[in-house]
Amino acid sequence: MAAAPTTIADIVRTHGVGLADRTALVEGSRTRTGGELLERSIRVANALRAAGVGPQDRVAFLDKNSIEHFEVFYGCAMINAVSCDINWRLAPPEVEFIVNDAQAKVFVVHKEFAAVLEAIRPNLQHTSLVIVIGGDGGDVEYEAWVASGGTEDPKMTSAPDDVAFQLYSSGTTGRPKGVMLTNDNFFCLLPGAIDFWKLSDDMVNLVAMPLFHIGGSGWATAGQYVGSKSIILRELDFNELIGLFAKYGITHAFLVPAVLQFMLIMPGVAEADFSSIRLIVYGASPISLDVLTKSVETFKCDFMQVYGLTETTGATTLLPVEDHDPKGPNTHRLRSCGVPAPGVEIRIVDRETGKDMPTGEVGEIWIRSPQVMKGYWNNPKATEESITADGWFKSGDAGYVDADGYVYIHDRVKDMIVSGGENVYPAEVESALMAHPGIADVAVIGVPDEKWGET
Repeated sequence: MAAAPTTIADIVRTHGVGLADRTALVEGSRTRTGGELLERSIRVANALRAAGVGPQDRVAFLDKNSIEHFEVFYGCAMINAVSCDINWRLAPPEVEFIVNDAQAKVFVVHKEFAAVLEAIRPNLQHTSLVIVIGGDGGDVEYEAWVASGGTEDPKMTSAPDDVAFQLYSSGTTGRPKGVMLTNDNFFCLLPGAIDFWKLSDDMVNLVAMPLFHIGGSGWATAGQYVGSKSIILRELDFNELIGLFAKYGITHAFLVPAVLQFMLIMPGVAEADFSSIRLIVYGASPISLDVLTKSVETFKCDFMQVYGLTETTGATTLLPVEDHDPKGPNTHRLRSCGVPAPGVEIRIVDRETGKDMPTGEVGEIWIRSPQVMKGYWNNPKATEESITADGWFKSGDAGYVDADGYVYIHDRVKDMIVSGGENVYPAEVESALMAHPGIADVAVIGVPDEKWGET
């Protein structure tokens, strides 16, 4: 690898030259080499400048997983602008709120979401240009717009503390908040990720999780940091997903436990060829021992669990490969999300007193790391409430640390049910119920109760 990239734009500039002829992106029948991705990102950058987008301006993006995400992501980075991927599952009023809150001058949207666009168009306050991918209506069509951009690299730089990406985190209450992630947030994590995820430029990386989540976009960026080939899955079709491993020789994947669970019940899974896969990283929810055992037997590769949030640029704990032996002596650790990642500090704090909880006692998980976001966009109050003066981020998750330093997650602090003066964590009840073979899925919520307060 050439000199390691230190900004998002460096990734495409480095590999667009060093790996110009190698396939960088695959989405169905479409591909981009490193050189093509670089040229198209430059064109997007210049087209954005022509539309009046300047340093640290926001560009909104609404589409499922696609090659275009990366062209806009890197195009923004090349002029020190900020791309904001929007959850395409949101209702029109929520999309409208995010585009306006981000003050996006340009809105790139796939024609699949034309109905959302038409519903919110009259209410967009800052957007002067709408680009439609695959569009044939009155808006500017994406391919024509890309072609309109010049091929000269604008050569604009961005500082370590400049925002590189803005994702919206809904949390458990209120309006979504724009999480500002800087170049530094990404690049304090990525060099270490080479070691713990064994990333290399010969890896073939599955990009199947939504890119509007840090689990999807952060994982994709990690692979592209080392110059890997990325296999982009636009729609989560489990039969198709099973076939992709052999078709492309996929070596690395990030998947949530529910996806593993669905893959395991597909009719063709037993006959499928998974011989290329080296590592499956999973996170975002706990995994049951049953699903993990069957996954290890089926995929015959290394597994690693991660825990993190959008606000921490993803993974802050790692449950190592060696703790994933379902028949080993430490199966209790499979209920944990591992130990703090390199450069990450974790405390368990009593929310009422602000004091650290003893080993094994539940409190709120606080995280301090260079990965912690710059703050919430245009929301100093929420930023102040979530990050202490000395840099601790209050996760809103309840958990504890055991004597060996392993972190266990109980629940969202706000989801805790107080019943008869006792704290009840829905995740614990759900975990117990999920152990029953007759139960496929479960959700536990608190409801008002005259006798117990909540039940």
